[in-house]
Amino acid sequence: MLVCRAFLVVAAACLAVLGLPTSSGRAALSCGLPDAKTTWIDFADGSTSFWRDRFARPGVVIATGGPDLAAEARQSGAATVHWDMHLRKRVGTPSDPADPALIEKRADGLFDYAVSVTGCQTPLIALNELWGASLPTPLTPTADRYRANVLEFVSRLAERGARPALLVSSEPFTGGDAAPWWRSIAAVSDLVLENYANANVIWREGPIEGSRRLRARYRQSAARLLALNIPPSRIGIILGFQTGAGSGGREGLEPRSRWFDVVKWQALAVRQVARELGLAHVWSWGWAQRDARSNDPDKTDAACVWLWAREASLCDAPALLGKELDADVERGQLNLPSGARCVYGTAPITAANVAALAKLTGDREFALTALVVRAIERERTRVSPSATLAAEGRIVRLRFGGNVASYRAAVAQTGASTAVARGVIGDELRSRDVLSHLAAPPVSQHDVRRFRATFAAALARDVDVSPAPSWLPRGRGVALATSAPAAVFRVRTGSSVVLNTVEGRFRVEARDDVAALAAVPFAAARPAIVRELRAERRADAYADWTLKMQGAAESKLVCERDRLPELGVVDLSAYAPFLSLDEPEAAQWAASRRS
Repeated sequence: MLVCRAFLVVAAACLAVLGLPTSSGRAALSCGLPDAKTTWIDFADGSTSFWRDRFARPGVVIATGGPDLAAEARQSGAATVHWDMHLRKRVGTPSDPADPALIEKRADGLFDYAVSVTGCQTPLIALNELWGASLPTPLTPTADRYRANVLEFVSRLAERGARPALLVSSEPFTGGDAAPWWRSIAAVSDLVLENYANANVIWREGPIEGSRRLRARYRQSAARLLALNIPPSRIGIILGFQTGAGSGGREGLEPRSRWFDVVKWQALAVRQVARELGLAHVWSWGWAQRDARSNDPDKTDAACVWLWAREASLCDAPALLGKELDADVERGQLNLPSGARCVYGTAPITAANVAALAKLTGDREFALTALVVRAIERERTRVSPSATLAAEGRIVRLRFGGNVASYRAAVAQTGASTAVARGVIGDELRSRDVLSHLAAPPVSQHDVRRFRATFAAALARDVDVSPAPSWLPRGRGVALATSAPAAVFRVRTGSSVVLNTVEGRFRVEARDDVAALAAVPFAAARPAIVRELRAERRADAYADWTLKMQGAAESKLVCERDRLPELGVVDLSAYAPFLSLDEPEAAQWAASRRS
């Protein structure tokens, strides 16, 4: 007999001696099972009143410990594997391990019985279940003996020709000295990770966020084992459809149509993750109806939904349930259009657009965040292509002397394309409109005096401007250099001139000389200071608003492998200041360019 103990041999040696698959290849799970990359297996026993109606059909694999049920299932076209409910009786528990001398005999007895149940000389045997998976090392002597028993038991089954599948009921601790044991187990046995989501939680989150949560759960289940270089062909996931409170599954979710929604999302989510990771098998459990707690009459219809969602030909759930079933199998799923990195609502965000914008930002993830923000703001305010082109034209005239080639060269120097630059300008226009509708908190007298002291040297001037610009919304009063174009402060006193700015064309009449803010009488300066402070507060409010909107947008956002963008406050003009609609910011760019 070969016992692949971690402290005696490495996992690779076990694989080679036993002829089991390594990470470079995948062997058939067992005789009589479908030839599939991922095998779906459903539990049933004699208490599962509906097993004949739901599971006894071609395309379904039934896990059962009953020889009569297994034989009848195969006659109906289903495949079977053996389910052993009593691993504890064979190897003991972490606190009370079995006598090691009994392990080989017990493994032989189980193997022989599994062969008789399945009619297969190389049966897949589900072992329910490993205790103490999350125990940290160092283990107690009894727990160490228990794990040695488990390893010896599955090794003996594998030596006889079985493919053990060890169910793992809690998150495995794989750190420290535990890692070699898990690798040795995986050398001779599959590992089936139990993942029983609470249907109430999933349903409340809805098809997008609920499905995303499920996929994250399933990926996380496998992550610890994959991190040990255990091949995905040795890993499975088992989902629970039990209905008693406190054990995952339905958990009392009503009406039953909501449970059907969750069952559908579970099937679609685990199918997605199994494909991504290349998992060996997906199991369903909880269909038994042994007592009042588990005897849920809705299980038969839930089983139909489960089968239909993974393969429509297995059960016609829409016909069976009618309006009780939402037959949409697309919403919330990662069925992205070709080339899409994400989809927001119905609008795709392409990987090509992310890559193009990343040439400006230098960071693909921030570029993705910026494109999501763009999609959010497009829902709330419209900027026409003509408005964007008009603003671009003013930028070319005012900042590049009308030289289109110089403008394009400046754009290229940032790494961006002209299309990306226009996108940035459109973002500027949209964010300005959003800002204009945000409430600004009140400004205190203390705030006004502090601003006046801080910006005492800032240029100020009493002007009339028509039409009223963003930096002087009432069209008359004191303009400050902290927001107004520099040209305002070069107009001769008493003169009226037309100024062309990126914001537009304005007639400006200089009513008074230019002065430092500190020299302007407080009563005259106060409205201008309040205006500037409110603009600052609106900018702060915008930061809060955009983060809140991005968080809310996750309920409409589906991204490749659920890799959502980070939340962030986006100002793309910071990477190309000459595209900014903020005159002082652009003036700083022009000054740095001249120097």
